Amino acid sequence: MKAEEQKPVEAIPQLLLDGQLCFPLYAAARKVVNHYTPYLKPFGITYTQYIVLLALWEAEHATVGWLCGRLYLDNGTITPLLKKMEESGLVVRTRSKQDERVVTVEVTEKGWELREAIKDVPFQVGNCVPLEQEEAYTLFQLLHKLLEKID
Repeated sequence: MKAEEQKPVEAIPQLLLDGQLCFPLYAAARKVVNHYTPYLKPFGITYTQYIVLLALWEAEHATVGWLCGRLYLDNGTITPLLKKMEESGLVVRTRSKQDERVVTVEVTEKGWELREAIKDVPFQVGNCVPLEQEEAYTLFQLLHKLLEKID
């Protein structure tokens, strides 16, 4: 049945899709992230690999635990991602000799070279977001405030 053919159902206000804060956040995030694909694909990386690299380029090396916290990802998501990145030569993972539960991740020379190659991606994607600079900055501030306070 097509959406326009649907018969109205008695609404429960708190269950209306358009009344959910989570829905426009989710939908907008998907749309923005999808804009990265054509810019990252030629370099053989996904958006999630891209944000891992962004974090590592800032820190030079980090533990898996730190990356999980910094990127709001769980260990089950980041571990296979790092394994694939290591296989492609972008990062190296090393177990701590003091505590084998701790894994450190470091960017390889190939990973550092990629940094220079994709430095314009943020500008290219930014041009796809139809917000004025002031609106984009306000949204940026609000989203970071939400991330800080949501836990």
